[in-house]
Formats: sequence, structure tokens, C-alpha cells
Amino acid sequence: MRRSLLTEILEARTAGRAMAVITQLQPLEHALYFADDTPTANKLAAQYQSEAEQALRSDRNVLIESDQGNVFIQAYNPPLRVIIVGAVHIAQFTAPIATQLNYEVTVVDARRAFANAQRFPNVHVVNEWPDRALPKLKLDHRTAVVALTHDPKLDDPALTGALRSNAFYIGALGSRKTHAARIERLRKHGFDDAELRRIRGPIGLDIGAASPGEIAVSIMAEITRTLRRPKLREPSA
Repeated sequence: MRRSLLTEILEARTAGRAMAVITQLQPLEHALYFADDTPTANKLAAQYQSEAEQALRSDRNVLIESDQGNVFIQAYNPPLRVIIVGAVHIAQFTAPIATQLNYEVTVVDARRAFANAQRFPNVHVVNEWPDRALPKLKLDHRTAVVALTHDPKLDDPALTGALRSNAFYIGALGSRKTHAARIERLRKHGFDDAELRRIRGPIGLDIGAASPGEIAVSIMAEITRTLRRPKLREPSA
């Protein structure tokens, strides 16, 4: 592999860009495919664009066997993250499930009596208000934001910050009535209908969840579906 290509790979990983390395074995040739808006000028990358996108979407390497020879696609994604706003009871179930699914979990809540290492072991806890914490966390396309407080003073700033990012999932706890009122408040902050449809509310897949643990399962199931099958369903405001 050329030194210049290795340098480009290292720079992309440092910058947190999703990237696939495409290797044609015979004759030996390498190409990079980026998941952002970078135009795909390389012929090999253009030829295997759909396979590279699938590899990145599934977080799995792909071996393509063809009459022309084998092609190997390696997926390099930034870490998956879940930002939970509100150190509530449901968050205590959601955090360990997300961790088991290989997400880096951060709990954001300025209330130290709720957000602490005793209630959230092995999780990054940020004791700040969401409007101060989220910009520092640098939300990206591999980040899910989950607002669980039911309190507009906490949830609304969190949702505002999430909507201004390219987080792949944004969800908020609450009934349909609560969510409708939330949408109207956010609309007054200048968000249009297309932007507001990014918020999943009521949060989670409709599996009849009742207990905090079941709600946590429904939340992580919806996050997983949004990550792996993003075109399956568009949320409605």
C-alpha cells in the first residue's frame, strides 16, 4: 500500500470520517471510499460504492468474489455513541444495554444527586446542562441523542443541539400530546417540519413497553433500526 494512501487513511480516522478501504487483489489496487459528501473520483471506488456503503452501514468487512478476481472491503467507522440526557430511572436501564451493544455512553445531567458514578457505573457522566455539554461532545453521524427527562428546561436545549448536528438518531420521551407541544416550542426556535421530523417521539419502537427496562429495550431497538435500516421508516412530527 502506498505511503500516501496510508497517510490519507490515518488522517481520515483522526478526523472521525467514515471510510472504506477497497482492495482489488488481482491486479493489486487500493482505493478509498468516504461516506460523507466527498466526490468519488476513483474508478475502483465508484465501481464498488454500493458494497462499500453496505459495509459501513453494517460495520462489517466484505469479501466480493467475481470472475475478475476477489475484492476486499474494510469498513472504518468512528465509534458509535449514545448521549442520554437525563439521569432518570429509564436511563439506568438504557445505559448498560447500549454499552452491551458497543456504544460509548454518556449521561448528561447537571443534577449530581442523579448523575453520578454510583447510579451509572462504567459510564461517562457529564454534570452540566445540555446546552453547555452537547457542543463539547461534538455530535456526529455516529451519535444517537436520547432525551428522557420530560422537563422542557433539559430536553428542549438537548433537542435543539441535536437538531443542529448530524446525529443519526434523535429521540425524546413523552406521550403524543407532550411531543406535539414539544414540536410547537421547537418550531418557534426556527426549525422547519423536515428538521422536526428527525425527532422520534414518542421514543422507541411500539412494542407495548411498560416498565423502565422494556422502554430501554424499545429505545435501543429503534436506535438499531435507524442505524442499520435508515430508509425503513421516516419519523413523523
